[in-house]
Amino acid sequence: METSKEDSFLFLDLLTRERALSFIAGLVLLGISFALDHLASVYAFVYSSFDTTRHVGDLVLDNVPVVNLNFIIIQGALLTIILATLLVFSKPRYVLFSLKAVALFIAIRAFFISLTHIGIYPGQIVPGAGILDSIYLYYNFQTGFFFSGHTGMTFLMGLIFWEKPLVRKLFFLASFIFAVAVLLAHIHYSIDVFAAPFMAYGIFKIARYLFPRDYALIESSP
Repeated sequence: METSKEDSFLFLDLLTRERALSFIAGLVLLGISFALDHLASVYAFVYSSFDTTRHVGDLVLDNVPVVNLNFIIIQGALLTIILATLLVFSKPRYVLFSLKAVALFIAIRAFFISLTHIGIYPGQIVPGAGILDSIYLYYNFQTGFFFSGHTGMTFLMGLIFWEKPLVRKLFFLASFIFAVAVLLAHIHYSIDVFAAPFMAYGIFKIARYLFPRDYALIESSP
């Protein structure tokens, strides 16, 4: 049960020399991870035109109808990113670890995207022509399948906010909703979705190992 005790740790406490350097390092890592993700997505998109790239059968996708759920996959995802960012920065203790864990998640996913290339499953729902759709497409050409960023990232945030039961449950619920949406829209194979929570958990554990001081701030939260 969460207590109502006020946390004395403020955002200004992140501006001490050691923590400021850690904060800058987190931002740099995040920037690098976004660049790697974009390069991996472009590479996967180019690779999708090769003759060797074919779609494969999928036990789930072969048996469920195609449903246009772009309002969840695109608008819902962008809204979730905005809300998660506001939430993290409203809890200063979570900033340093969250930045680095998210950067690690994006970089590791970029690595996996660049490895094995499978064709787009027939009937995949494509984004529209709106501004939000364009932003989404800039970072995701829908050819980087393994593993699902929608499912995995929200699951990771649930793990980061494990000590906040309400927040944790909301992120896990969002992860489940995104999982169902990307499957029904046929933009991910089922293995991408079902593997995502396990990948997120592994990345969370790696982040805790690599950045113990940053995670210690979360553990010391009242």
